[in-house]
Amino acid sequence: MSDRKELNIVGLIGTGMVGTTFAYALMQQGVANELVLIDADARRAEGEMMDLNHGLPFVKPMRIIAGDYSDLADADVVVICAGIGQRPGQTRLELLKTNAGIIQDIVPKITAVNQDAILVVASNPVDILTQIAAQIVGLESGRVLGSGTTLDTARLRYMLGLHYGVDSRSIHAYIVGEHGDSELPLWSLANVAGIRLADFVGANGQGYDQAALDRIFEQTRTAAYEIIQRKKATYYAIGLGLLSIVEAVLRDQHTVMTVSSPLSGQYGIKDIAISMPTIVGRQGVEEVLNLPLSESELAAFQKSAQTLKERLDELS
Repeated sequence: MSDRKELNIVGLIGTGMVGTTFAYALMQQGVANELVLIDADARRAEGEMMDLNHGLPFVKPMRIIAGDYSDLADADVVVICAGIGQRPGQTRLELLKTNAGIIQDIVPKITAVNQDAILVVASNPVDILTQIAAQIVGLESGRVLGSGTTLDTARLRYMLGLHYGVDSRSIHAYIVGEHGDSELPLWSLANVAGIRLADFVGANGQGYDQAALDRIFEQTRTAAYEIIQRKKATYYAIGLGLLSIVEAVLRDQHTVMTVSSPLSGQYGIKDIAISMPTIVGRQGVEEVLNLPLSESELAAFQKSAQTLKERLDELS
């Protein structure tokens, strides 16, 4: 290890729209001293490096390079955004096989030079790819986590904020389960300043309305489809979500986030990565919280996990 290990060094694999949006947010936040960009298209990574470096006079100093896997030897966190989106006529299983192959290629190259970095998986389908990455690294370490439903939770809070006329940062509500169609909201625990939604009335006079909450969840669940229809991809919000995860690790914040990680018996689930409120710090996953779910929520969460397991089994 070099003396640069005392710095906060972040690696980024995949310089597409999600990866570079994260990189752009990271350089503005000032939480990292160095950023290493890696892409199968080396010239693309070099171009992004040049563009980002030209903005450094406007932000705090840092080092941004386009490199290869050997440059990750001292990285504290490596964010994986590599992968392809679903193409016309391509089945979900074909997409899964392609991106699983990419993860199976990338992760051993990281671990060959760095046994300590926290790996943050953002590629989709994120839960299954997180599980695959964790199996390669070693499930017991907690070093591998996925972006999971971090973005879904943010979307839910934003929409609830609009509904109640309250700053979304004051709303505590979670989307858990798969980052996908089987995800679910934990309505039984959702609150504003400690007041359960069933009892809360906003300054705008809006009180409890389960039908409205159901519509908000549906809008949350389908938000990505709506955005993709209009602008072909989503990247701003997930870029900021990745920044929040990386910041929680680098600053050892012990932040509770709905990241995806392999469970080991919690909620009756094991051998699959799935999202539940989790304490994230310098060691990666520190603890998956044991929440008092309602019976229906627990059943839906377990069903979501089973859906993911079935998809993972399709690969074998």
